[in-house]
Amino acid sequence: MKPSLLLLLLLSSCVNAVTLDELQQRFTTQPVVRAHFEQVRSIKEMAQPLRSQGEMIIALDAGLLWDQHTPFPMQLMLNDTRMVQAVNGQAPQVITAKNNPQMFQFNHLLRALFQADRKVLEQNFRIDFNDRGNGQWALHLTPVTTPLDKIFATIDLSGERYLNAIHLNDKQGDSTDITFSQHRLTPPTLTDEERKRFASE
Repeated sequence: MKPSLLLLLLLSSCVNAVTLDELQQRFTTQPVVRAHFEQVRSIKEMAQPLRSQGEMIIALDAGLLWDQHTPFPMQLMLNDTRMVQAVNGQAPQVITAKNNPQMFQFNHLLRALFQADRKVLEQNFRIDFNDRGNGQWALHLTPVTTPLDKIFATIDLSGERYLNAIHLNDKQGDSTDITFSQHRLTPPTLTDEERKRFASE
């Protein structure tokens, strides 16, 4: 291989490397992402893991909508001011920074994970970002602030164009794996029905 060609390949590899800043920029160019999710929670005291699945929407200007379909219906909406959760058709529970600051802080952090918000991540975690090549990446987070460091041992995220998986290891030795598929960027804005859901949840 000619030296000039080798140098070209090395430079090309550097140009295509994924960084955390690039990842955040990539996510901010996706104003609305819709995806299917499957969640598996493994608990030490239980022989079988708990499985759930449904649909989620993450919108930069509105927040996160988590719509679990099975094994029972559960809706979760999170924005900058409140978190609203409704389980199995029961009356919604509203959580704000005022009435439950720790829970709100944790759930507010979920948006930072989905959007790779570097500023928020650096405030709460020790960060190990890994470029896996071909546009793929992995992010290993170790909590450094309370209450996160009392709840989680580590949080791992991985993906390519989108966030594809989250792995949570908690301090009790249990774990949660969430995988995302069927990502959709269209329509690029929330539909009227989706906006109503964010407003009414």
